[in-house]
Amino acid sequence: MDSVVQQLAEKINMSFDEFVGEMRKRGCSEPTAIKIWRGEYENFNSFSDNDMSLSNLRKAADVLKVGTGRLLPK
Repeated sequence: MDSVVQQLAEKINMSFDEFVGEMRKRGCSEPTAIKIWRGEYENFNSFSDNDMSLSNLRKAADVLKVGTGRLLPK
């Protein structure tokens, strides 16, 4: 099953390489971008405003042109 990020990227025809490249442009490390692509963050229970993971999700939301809430686990 694809992660939420992969599903959203597919809707805008964005490849893995494009996603990682765009995340790198925003200051995210490649290993972290790959983890976000895989959806590994989806197992977190809570995020705080200053949480680095939330900051990276904001970057991913910007790359995918969606609100951050679309990426948060339900």
